Amino acid sequence: MRLSDYLDVHPEVAAALSAGRPVVALESSIISHGAPWPKNAETALVLEAEVRAHGAIPATCAILDGRIKVGLTREEIERLARGGRDVAKVSRRDIPILVACGADGATTISATMIIADLVKIRVFAAGGLGGVHRGAQESFDISADLQALARTPVALVCAGIKSILDIQLTLEYLETHGVPVIGYGTDSLPGFFTRDSEFGVDVRLDNPQQIARVMNANWALGLNNGLVVANPIPEPFALPREDIDLAIEQALAEADAEGITGKGVTPFLISRVNALTNGASAECSVQIGLNNARLAAAMAVAYAALSSGTDPDIVNTC
Repeated sequence: MRLSDYLDVHPEVAAALSAGRPVVALESSIISHGAPWPKNAETALVLEAEVRAHGAIPATCAILDGRIKVGLTREEIERLARGGRDVAKVSRRDIPILVACGADGATTISATMIIADLVKIRVFAAGGLGGVHRGAQESFDISADLQALARTPVALVCAGIKSILDIQLTLEYLETHGVPVIGYGTDSLPGFFTRDSEFGVDVRLDNPQQIARVMNANWALGLNNGLVVANPIPEPFALPREDIDLAIEQALAEADAEGITGKGVTPFLISRVNALTNGASAECSVQIGLNNARLAAAMAVAYAALSSGTDPDIVNTC
């Protein structure tokens, strides 16, 4: 069978890719596994609008009736949003199962990166990067996001590593697998809800054109890994690091007490941290998504210009 036997590319996305115009991939797990209906659908549509407003075409990815979708209609977004947590959360390992079974699924970072690469979309905007969970020395709980980054040529724009994780071990894992962590306008790794952390980045780059040149060099050299572009949350929406750290520690203790493991850990922690911050973390997450959509669109525009030879600064170095 051919790839086209499994894949549906939205006509607008297909036309943009064919013409070499900028396209940004978006995940769909934030729709089904984010806020409740109708806020989840509204958020997805706002993110798509933000990508458009900054010069790129959005391609939200999902699996519907066993078909891999690259770009969704409004009706399909609402279908995922109304389905909520009854819709399967799709990681790399789940893709062939859902396709073969004709089922629905909302894609996480790892699955979205794989789908984006199938159609040569090179920029992806998400919220926070998954990684090595705290206590992974015993549980071996490591997100599939990291392996996807190690072998998928897509630049991921995020607000850093999810603060509920073991950030140091996650950075070590990325280093081992040759995945650069680029700080956009920052020397410090963003802490998702906070603008900085106690950890650094591999390199600071201050404009999308510089990032596009790194993307181009990476893949021209045959290095088929992804890149992490860590984009700090805008200052007005950042939360105090002390408040977030306290909320995370309490949520982790509660998860341990309740025996929550595996796939259930992340949604539980996110929900509890939101409750412990009186809803502030949920609003932060929306602003993070918008901020990342803006940067991803700018990167996609710069990369398209570079690929077509129209980048006026093509000879400049970083």
